[in-house]
Amino acid sequence: MSGGRLEGKVAVITGGAGGIGFATARRFLNEGAAVLIGDYNVQAGEAALASLEAEGFAGRVGFMRVDVSDEADVEALMAEAVSAYGGLDVVFNNAGIGGAIGPIVETSVEHWDATFAVTMRGVFLGVKHAARHMMAHGGGSIINTASIAGVSSGVLPAAYSAAKSAVVSFTRNAAAELAEYRIRVNAVCPGIIFTPLMHNGREEQAEAVVEEIQPWPDCGEPHHIASAVLYLASEDSAFVTGEAHVVDGGYLANGLLRVHPLPGAKKKPDYAGITYGMTGRPRDVRRLG
Repeated sequence: MSGGRLEGKVAVITGGAGGIGFATARRFLNEGAAVLIGDYNVQAGEAALASLEAEGFAGRVGFMRVDVSDEADVEALMAEAVSAYGGLDVVFNNAGIGGAIGPIVETSVEHWDATFAVTMRGVFLGVKHAARHMMAHGGGSIINTASIAGVSSGVLPAAYSAAKSAVVSFTRNAAAELAEYRIRVNAVCPGIIFTPLMHNGREEQAEAVVEEIQPWPDCGEPHHIASAVLYLASEDSAFVTGEAHVVDGGYLANGLLRVHPLPGAKKKPDYAGITYGMTGRPRDVRRLG
């Protein structure tokens, strides 16, 4: 595609092998960018790459295995984008996991730390190493995936919500610090988005829950978030930085924050442990009582 909103730009997307990340990679490619996908799940990453190459994007898309909690991995990912495509203009720090679940008093410190390692430290490292390249080459745009859980309470488990709140705070501070280098830093805060991580194979049950608590009649889909990320990545948002951009179908406006959005979840869960999302790592969950 020629004349797209990201024509000639180079983008890195972590957690890009599925869901929101994959939808955003496809959208960026359609808008003219070269995209390097980073993901922990090698099988999913290779499948995503093959799919996008089959759609006609060969030569403008790549995949690299990355653990976003590991600084050397993140540094190498950014360097690979520069080496392979000649620059780094946009970084979407999207990788995350469901993280620690269950009551606070039953949450292990190891699961709490693992949640923050991916969800928050991964964002910090992405901003740090993206900014080092962007500072030397006239600026860029960094977008971090937060959540409505980061700007409200009672939506999701405590560890996840706390980590996403930290992403929002860090985004604002980074935006203020990096503005002089013409680096914009924003966050996107998705609501209930229908991905495998969200519905866990129980789509009909999830749809019923969403219908009860979300005013907008359509289910949130990955492409809805991809459109918001494209706006924040492009020159359409040239005067926007330090913002937490909520895309939730009116969920927060409805005020029903005590209704848990996950299908089958309880306000007082009878389980505890950790889920690792789409990384390929098995969940570690135990029943209580």
